[in-house]
Amino acid sequence: MEWNLPNKLTMFRIILIPVFIIVLAFSWTSWGDIYVLDDLIPVNHVVAAFVFIIASLTDLADGKIARKNKIVTNFGKFADPLADKMLTMTAFVFLVGLKMAPAWVIAIIVCRELAVTGLRMLIQEDGGKVMQAQMPGKIKTTTQMIAIIFLLLHNIFFSAINFPIGEIFLYICLFFTLYSGADYFIQSRDIFKK
Repeated sequence: MEWNLPNKLTMFRIILIPVFIIVLAFSWTSWGDIYVLDDLIPVNHVVAAFVFIIASLTDLADGKIARKNKIVTNFGKFADPLADKMLTMTAFVFLVGLKMAPAWVIAIIVCRELAVTGLRMLIQEDGGKVMQAQMPGKIKTTTQMIAIIFLLLHNIFFSAINFPIGEIFLYICLFFTLYSGADYFIQSRDIFKK
């Protein structure tokens, strides 16, 4: 593996995933609660949100650096999208377990991610060129990350007015999950003719 900066950032994001899991899984250690802008939030939720934000920023940074410097490696092509999916799916599983996100929404998101990953593998096996992420897919990823952060932080900034900003972003994410997944399959329909 070539240890360029984008690949290092991707590896750092992968390393943050078990940290994120440990922070949320061991809530029984009684971290207690903390006031954040007049909202009482479990400390481990705040720490997990912070870890998730750092990991999300590495995703943004490694892509920009790789595009700007034209650094494309096989490891990057494989690990970068895998790290993104591992991070967001882990967060979603915990949100369901914490009863902060409906299981049916997360099930649809996970199924779409698996289906699109499988389709990409089929296209590569067939010798075709995998399509770059289109705008609906980028919106899906962005809204996923925003939803996860606001849900972990108990809708901070909006809780005083009982505005469910995290849930709203989650349903926007669900829409773009379905839309971008359908679009990806429609644009790749020739693979099934073979």
